[in-house]
Amino acid sequence: MRVVAVARDAEPSPGGRPPAQWRALRALLARVGRRTGVSGLVLSGEEAYDDLHVFERVISERLALADLLDSVGAVPVDRLREVDSVVAAALTESFEGLSHRETVISADGAPLNVYAAGEGEETVVLVPACGMPAALAEAWVRYFARNRRVLTWESRGLFGAAGPGEEQATGIDAQAGDLFAVMDHHGATAAHVIGLCGGAAIALAAAAELPSRIRSLSLWHGAYGFGENYPMTAHQQGLIELMTTAARSRTAAEAVHAAFCQAILTSTPPDVAHFVLYPYASPELLYRYCRLNLGITGTDVEPYLDRVGLPTLVVTSRDDDIAHPEGSQRVAAGLPRGQLRVEPHGDHISLFSADASLLRVAEEFMGRHRVPAH
Repeated sequence: MRVVAVARDAEPSPGGRPPAQWRALRALLARVGRRTGVSGLVLSGEEAYDDLHVFERVISERLALADLLDSVGAVPVDRLREVDSVVAAALTESFEGLSHRETVISADGAPLNVYAAGEGEETVVLVPACGMPAALAEAWVRYFARNRRVLTWESRGLFGAAGPGEEQATGIDAQAGDLFAVMDHHGATAAHVIGLCGGAAIALAAAAELPSRIRSLSLWHGAYGFGENYPMTAHQQGLIELMTTAARSRTAAEAVHAAFCQAILTSTPPDVAHFVLYPYASPELLYRYCRLNLGITGTDVEPYLDRVGLPTLVVTSRDDDIAHPEGSQRVAAGLPRGQLRVEPHGDHISLFSADASLLRVAEEFMGRHRVPAH
């Protein structure tokens, strides 16, 4: 991946920088990359911002190397340990430092990146938004890991997949099976389950399949599919149309990749763009992501509802313009023990930086259904 040290509105002139500064910045980036296990970052001085791929733009802006270029100098050998100490401290405080990552094989053979954090009598399973890196839900993991064990994972086929030959099932039932594979690996016979965005539909399918393994269920800003009168926002409708095209073939995904990237980039806040744009980083990832997402949104969830007798909290907001609030309302109304909560504001994106008041809502709901989870 190319990384440049220019800002969005800066003139593309890194080639004119003093060579010593440029070499020093390259060396510093390379050292930090090695210490963090990040490979493939190439500091380049030849590209203008507009010549970068969308993910390269996002990472370049996130690193903000333009702010360092005028002042950076070669780090003396006797100061390199200080650089390493700063990197080590940052890693300790990061999502990777918080959680333990393992590869778990699901029931149908699909490998999953699984993360565990915290300890406690109860287990909480976070069902992630489809295609998003687990670190996007760090606020949720960190909050519940204070006094509980927290498990989560990354969507099948999108993380660490080697190439087009590795095809995995994409239906909602296979994705719901991943939840139980994660629990089984960690010896959790039952858990509180929290579904975020598309993960809400996966959690609902899992609860319908094996309700005895779920103590309580909370579904946040769910993106649900229905057989008829499907409530969709303009954002949902446009996204599903693009996904339907991209999921047809790898050739189709490549053809719409640029349009997809532009649509998502313009609607994604910069502070989470490096997470949210991951499944759009290449046509291959886009193809896989769209197939997984359509496995969720293309499933009518209404047949699941009367099979879920668990206490279930369903959360949406009045102004969610990403996932239509009516979808959550229909789910809550159809659940025997559904409880609808409508916030004044919120959507898919703001959900991941949830403030303490929202997290307390989830915790208080679980607290009313406390049962040892393993």
